[in-house]
Amino acid sequence: MSFSANLPILFFIAVTSVFFAFTHAATFEILNQCPNTVWAAAVPGGGQQLNQGQTWTINVPAGTTQARIWGRTNCNFDGNGQGKCETGDCGGVLQCSGYGTPPNTLAEYALNQFNNMDFFDISLVDGFNIRMDFSPTTGNCRGIRCSADINGQCPNELKAPGGCNNPCTVFKTDEYCCNSGTCVPTTFSKFFKDRCPDAYSYPKDDQTSTFTCPSGTNYKVVFCP
Repeated sequence: MSFSANLPILFFIAVTSVFFAFTHAATFEILNQCPNTVWAAAVPGGGQQLNQGQTWTINVPAGTTQARIWGRTNCNFDGNGQGKCETGDCGGVLQCSGYGTPPNTLAEYALNQFNNMDFFDISLVDGFNIRMDFSPTTGNCRGIRCSADINGQCPNELKAPGGCNNPCTVFKTDEYCCNSGTCVPTTFSKFFKDRCPDAYSYPKDDQTSTFTCPSGTNYKVVFCP
């Protein structure tokens, strides 16, 4: 059979592959409701300056894992997108390709995983810098929020410019970092958990902090809800 005779079949396969690739892709709308400018960051996605009330939308392919969205504060970038942020800095660039520097509040997710579900959370394991809501905009699954004044109430040992550090960053011990074996909640992790019960407070805090939605759900991340 000639190549030209196969063209309809190849076209069908190509169209079908594209259809399935986008069937469970997700759209994330990122909104800044803070009174100050926030430089949103996303991996995958890059970065975007958001003044109060501005939004940034990213589209993420199905099957994406280890993804996160966060806000950066007190940034200063030049015309080439080079600069630095007080919190959440990702290597001194506006368009992030790597994760941010603690302390930063994280919206984490993995799309179209076990049983065709999305898994998502708000994590304070890297500390806290901005209040956050992470919620589905489609479907019947619930969202999560961390809106406490953690920066204002931060223990002295964890205080950092513009945010509140996680204890692992400060003390670098296995008790707080959970590098090996088992670890349990600490006084510092309980500080975060008491104020944001739905958020990850330490690395082993999975059971009360991971949420799911059906694949194909779209989401909104709000800074300062």
